[in-house]
Amino acid sequence: MSAAPDLWHHYGRERATSERAVPAAFHWTWDQGRGQDTGPGAEVLGDLTALYVADLGAGPARHAAHLARYHRPARVDAVDASAAQHALATDLYAPLAPRLRLVHADVVAWLRAAPAAYDVLYSVFGALDFTDPRDLLPVAASALRPGGRLVFATLARHVTGEPAAAEPAPARIPARTPDGQPATLFRWVLRPHRWAALLDAAGLVDVVVESLPSAGQGPSAVDTLLVSAARPRRATR
Repeated sequence: MSAAPDLWHHYGRERATSERAVPAAFHWTWDQGRGQDTGPGAEVLGDLTALYVADLGAGPARHAAHLARYHRPARVDAVDASAAQHALATDLYAPLAPRLRLVHADVVAWLRAAPAAYDVLYSVFGALDFTDPRDLLPVAASALRPGGRLVFATLARHVTGEPAAAEPAPARIPARTPDGQPATLFRWVLRPHRWAALLDAAGLVDVVVESLPSAGQGPSAVDTLLVSAARPRRATR
């Protein structure tokens, strides 16, 4: 059986040729025209000094590199299943090791093998968007240490204008194979109450879903849902 094509082969490749520095800021919001460059920053994650952190679906690891350079964690693991994205991240930020660890792995499998390994997990339009949350959220909860936090940014609605789904069913998103052939990605764009219910079902507590307005204008401007939850400090169930 041949391996599935890497549908993230083209993502960020052009940007990586001109923007090679460690980003000086960390941003959560989505804007179709300007990119992820507005809104709150890394302070949402709290003080990361000496903590173990993972970026779920890190892509070229720009957010993880910022945290490793400027926020003094014990380590940030930038986890991504795409060989192309892992290669971009390695080319850009390998010198930040060992504080930044670039991991080529399926996020669900990686977290399943890392019980209580992390103080903070986060995702910026990453694995939480492109992995069934019924698979990802329970293993994320188990990978957090007691009291550890999960924070992620996701779309409040589709960039096409379609509303977010009330049930955890994915939408089909056009993509390209490495050789340019049409393909399909699955993306979970859910309503706030559905994210809250899924987090609760995974055993997470202190769920907060905040809507961040888009900095752009026009029909392609999309608000961001900034979602956070925590693993209980003591077993509750």
